[in-house]
Amino acid sequence: MNDSNWSRNLAILLTPPGPAAIAVVRLHGTRCTAFLRSHFSKPVVAGRPVHGELCDGDRVLDDPVVVMAKDAAFADLNLHGGPWIVQSVLELARREGFEVVERAGAPLPDQAVSEAPTELEREVLAYLPLAKTRAALRALLAQPSAWAQVRANPQADLGAIAADRSLWWLLHPPRVAIVGAPNVGKSTLANRLFAQERSITADLPGTTRDWVGEIANLDGLAVVLVDTPGIRQTEDAIERAAIETSAGEIRAADLVVLVLDATRPLEPDQAPLLRKQPSALRIINKCDLPAAWDLASIESIHISASTGKGMDAVRSAIRARFGCEPLAIDRPRCWTDRQRAIVQRAMKDPSSLEVL
Repeated sequence: MNDSNWSRNLAILLTPPGPAAIAVVRLHGTRCTAFLRSHFSKPVVAGRPVHGELCDGDRVLDDPVVVMAKDAAFADLNLHGGPWIVQSVLELARREGFEVVERAGAPLPDQAVSEAPTELEREVLAYLPLAKTRAALRALLAQPSAWAQVRANPQADLGAIAADRSLWWLLHPPRVAIVGAPNVGKSTLANRLFAQERSITADLPGTTRDWVGEIANLDGLAVVLVDTPGIRQTEDAIERAAIETSAGEIRAADLVVLVLDATRPLEPDQAPLLRKQPSALRIINKCDLPAAWDLASIESIHISASTGKGMDAVRSAIRARFGCEPLAIDRPRCWTDRQRAIVQRAMKDPSSLEVL
């Protein structure tokens, strides 16, 4: 850790910004005790929660529960989570000489996780804000005990552990672009994956004129789902601009899901996409209707997006592409460069794991 960081007086918003029942602001540094003495209505006892009023002069900002660390290095203000309250407290801290970290992101700064006794446990706490699903949260919290078992088992397959990026993907949602010709059911598929209607669907080509990028929870794996306009030649300037814009989204995607229509011939509009996206996850939609071509000629998942048939297989296939199928919660994983470097050294010297 950087000693210069520890000398800074910081006011860190540990919880996500926006309205919530509770918001936690951590005050860290030498000004912490003086701040509470001046603005909190009760004496703070290290290691014990104290309920009182937090004031800015004669104005009561909130009645938080304050918990001071045993070494008095920091104090957590557990506030009511209204935006006005949070901003008022952060502004007061700024006036009192604290550097405000309003959107800490991840990893959280060292001062936000200093109570954890080991580097691995501090990394767990630092990356908690990135856990967007219950499965991601459970997998992250399971890591200290999972790695304790690895250190006790010299026969563990460290190479497989170093290559496993599943927890990284659980914490950094991959971008999944849904592509296909117009009116093959891309938006209906997207709505099934979102579990609600997010994209406009219609029986007219060109209905989706802009890509939609939002988080979908695929049974534990959060993904940024990108629903693109149907790819075709068009004279519509707006639709053509949307298709051109979506090309960049497709190139940036971690996985392309290519949707084909069972009821339409492959030529002229579907086969070119097959050739252009050879590594895409292939899905044939409308399989509940009479087929216009030999569906068995292409390795793919057969679905009916309108009825939901085959959607479990789609979710499973996407999770598998990112090492999350099956998702064993208690498996040891690397999610930082530091951890991966240690595991790689441990392949030659198992004692290196002791510093993990």
